[in-house]
Amino acid sequence: MREIDLGLPNSTICYYPTFYSEERSLQLFRILREKIVWRHDQIKVFGKLYWQPRLTAFYASNKKSYSYSSLKMEPLPFFNELKSIKNDIEKFTETNFTSCLANLYRDGNDSNGWHADDEKELGKNPIIASLSFGQPRFFNFRNKKNHQFKKKILLEPGSLLLMQGETQHYWQHEIPKTKKVLDERINLTFRIL
Repeated sequence: MREIDLGLPNSTICYYPTFYSEERSLQLFRILREKIVWRHDQIKVFGKLYWQPRLTAFYASNKKSYSYSSLKMEPLPFFNELKSIKNDIEKFTETNFTSCLANLYRDGNDSNGWHADDEKELGKNPIIASLSFGQPRFFNFRNKKNHQFKKKILLEPGSLLLMQGETQHYWQHEIPKTKKVLDERINLTFRIL
């Protein structure tokens, strides 16, 4: 499988553009769109409540909740197809993931602002396996200390972006808004909680 190392200092980030075939990716998108129990929540940013600019869902093999931006998500159990995707990721990465945060970007107005996956419950050097389905979207990185140091990559359907090691200590990432009319995108981020 083709691997692209993004070459960012103080990081271990690898991109696999064809983790799933085009046909399998489309099939999984349709299943996930229908079976995931999507929710629209408010988050707190600088003391104010805002509707998240995307829909989310949280699944886990344990009972541990996941919190960010004053939002606490209680896990749903993995359904069969999501468990099968989890098994594929675990076999490839040789890592046992316990949870999955799913995001649905409905169009170009949906986004995810600058952040690092550095919540305490994820551990010191978390491994994040991020799968994309549906509409390709740009994914941006920026250095935490020098915001001028940036890199962007187009995440294709069926692709896997693997972030591990010290990445979350030094880098933030985002899915920016775009004025282009876009179809829906589903992102699955597997984590250990």
